[in-house]
Amino acid sequence: MSATPTRVPKKVVIGLDVGSTTVKAVVMDPVNDEILWSDYRRHETRQPEKVHEFLTEIEAAFKLPRASYRIFITGSGGNSIAPLVGAKFVQEVNAVSLAVEKLFPDAGSVIELGGQDAKIIIWKEDGNGTRRKIPSMNDKCAGGTGAVIDKINAKLKLPGEQLRALNYNGVKLHPVAGKCGVFAETDINGLQKQGVPAQELMASLFEAIVQQNLSVLTRGNTLRPKVLLLGGPNTFIPAMQQAWKHNIAKLWAERKFPLPEGVNPADLVVVPQNAQYYAAIGAVLYGKTEDEHIGGYTGIESIAALLSRGRDSTRSAAGGPGLSGSDEELEAFKRQYSVPRHEFPEFAPGQVVEGWVGVDGGSTSTKAVLLDKDARLIAAFYQLSKGNPLQDTKEVVAGLKAQVEKNGAVLKVMGVGTTGYAKDILKDTIGADVALVETVAHTQAALHFYKDVDVIVDVGGQDIKVIMLKNGRVSDFRLNTQCSAGNGYFLQSTAGKFGNPVEQFADIAFSAKGLPVFSYGCAVFMESDIVNFQQLGWQPNEIMAGLAHVLPKNIWLYVVQEPNLAKLGRKFVLQGGTQRNL
Repeated sequence: MSATPTRVPKKVVIGLDVGSTTVKAVVMDPVNDEILWSDYRRHETRQPEKVHEFLTEIEAAFKLPRASYRIFITGSGGNSIAPLVGAKFVQEVNAVSLAVEKLFPDAGSVIELGGQDAKIIIWKEDGNGTRRKIPSMNDKCAGGTGAVIDKINAKLKLPGEQLRALNYNGVKLHPVAGKCGVFAETDINGLQKQGVPAQELMASLFEAIVQQNLSVLTRGNTLRPKVLLLGGPNTFIPAMQQAWKHNIAKLWAERKFPLPEGVNPADLVVVPQNAQYYAAIGAVLYGKTEDEHIGGYTGIESIAALLSRGRDSTRSAAGGPGLSGSDEELEAFKRQYSVPRHEFPEFAPGQVVEGWVGVDGGSTSTKAVLLDKDARLIAAFYQLSKGNPLQDTKEVVAGLKAQVEKNGAVLKVMGVGTTGYAKDILKDTIGADVALVETVAHTQAALHFYKDVDVIVDVGGQDIKVIMLKNGRVSDFRLNTQCSAGNGYFLQSTAGKFGNPVEQFADIAFSAKGLPVFSYGCAVFMESDIVNFQQLGWQPNEIMAGLAHVLPKNIWLYVVQEPNLAKLGRKFVLQGGTQRNL
C-alpha cells in the first residue's frame, strides 16, 4: 500500500480488481507501466462503497483533471460497477494472463486463489514454438478458496499474525475434505473435538485446498515451471505457499516431468512481487491496447448517487414474498404436514423387552432405534455428533436402554444393524449382525411404511440422497458427492449464528413477510449472499426464510437436475433430520 503517489505524471491509468471479498487498486504510468499508487482492502460485501472510497483517495492524491485519468475494472464484482465510473470491464483470466506475460514472461503456470474463486492458467508450448494458454476457473463451487480459510480461521479465532506464522512443513496432517467448504468445516469440527491443535487443523486445510485445486482445475494437465502463486491467500499465508511447493514438487516427481538441472523443484514455485495486484495490473495493461477514448474516467458522481439512494431499491429487487400467502394458508399447511408425535409404549417393572437395534452413524448426528418382533418402533434416540462415532454410539444406545428400562423393565437385544458413514467401523466394534448401505436402509424403511413410493428424498446434515423407485425397486439414484449444497448443517449453523436453536428454524422463517432470493448451489457462495443481504437490511427471520426457500432448488435443480418433478412420480417420501423442518 502507498498512501501517497511516488510521483504524478500528466496522465495515469487506474486498475481496479473488485473481487468477492477484497478490492485491489493500482494507479500506473501509461508510459513505463510503473505502479505509482496501490492498495488492497476487504470490502465486507460493500463493493460500491469501497470503490468510491478508493477513487476519492486517488483523486485527492493525484489532483489531476478528470480527462487525465483512464480506468479499467476486472473481478467478479466489477461488471456492474464499471459503467458507473466510465470504466471498461476486463475479463479476469485475460487480465491475469496479460500481467503475467508482461511482468514474468518465463512463467509456465499461474495459480490464483481469491476469496471465492480460484483459477489455474497453464501455458503449453506448441510444436511450432508458440505458446497457448489453458485457463480453468471454479464456476460452481468455492470449496478450495480463501472464503473457506476465512471461515475456518474465524472458528479457530487465530489473529492475522498468528495465521501468518503457521507452518505446513513438518506438521502432522489429518483428512479434511477440500471439495466443499461445508464438508471441510464438519471435518475440522470433528478433529477439533478430538483435541487436534490449530496448527495441524490449518495445515490440513491448506493441504485439502491444494489437493482440490490440483486435481480439479488442472483438468489433467501438468503445471509448467515456473509456477506463480497469486491472490491474497497465496501472498499473505506462508504455510499456504509451503503446501503448494511441497505438492507441486511431489507431482512433478510422480509424473517424471522434466525440470531444469541443479534446481530445487520447490524453488520453481514462486510468489512474485505485487502478487495480490496482478489482476488489477493486467486490467491496466489490457486498457493500454484499447483506443484512447475507451475507459475515460467519468468521476464518482454516479456511484455516489447510487450510495445516497441507499440500498432499498437493491433490496426490493433481490426479494420476494414470504413462505406463505396468509395465516390461514400456513395453518392449513401445518395441519397437513406436521410430523405427528410418536407414542412410545411403557414397559412394566421386570418385563423382558426383546428388541432389534438400528444405529445410523451420520455425518452430523447419530440415531438409534429399537424395533419389536413385529417391526414396530418402541424406542428411539437422536443426538448431534460429538466427533467420535464410537462414543456417539455408546451414548445413543445407552439412551435407548434408559428409555426401555426407566420403570424397571429389562432390555434384551436380539440383533443389531448399522448404517451411515460409520456403519463399517460400528459393525466391527459392536459386533453388529449387518452393516447396510444407506440407500438400501432408506428404501427398506420407506417401503415398510408406504407401499406405493415413487421417490425417496433424504436430506441429512451434509448429504442429499434421492432414490427413484419403480414397482418397489430402485430404478435411479442421485447423491451430492461434491457439494453440501446448503443442507442440514448449513441451516443449523446459520440459525446458530443468528442465536436461534435449529428446532425453531421453521417458526422463525414462517414469521417473515418477505425474503431475499438466494442463488441455488454452493454453500460458500450462499454464505457471502447472507452477509450481503444483512448489509442490505434483511432481517434474520427473512434470511432464514430465504434459505428454506432455496433448499428445494438445491435438491432438484442442483443435485437431481430435474425441474419437472411430475416426471419422477406422485408419492415422495421425505426422510432425514432436515426434513423435519417444516
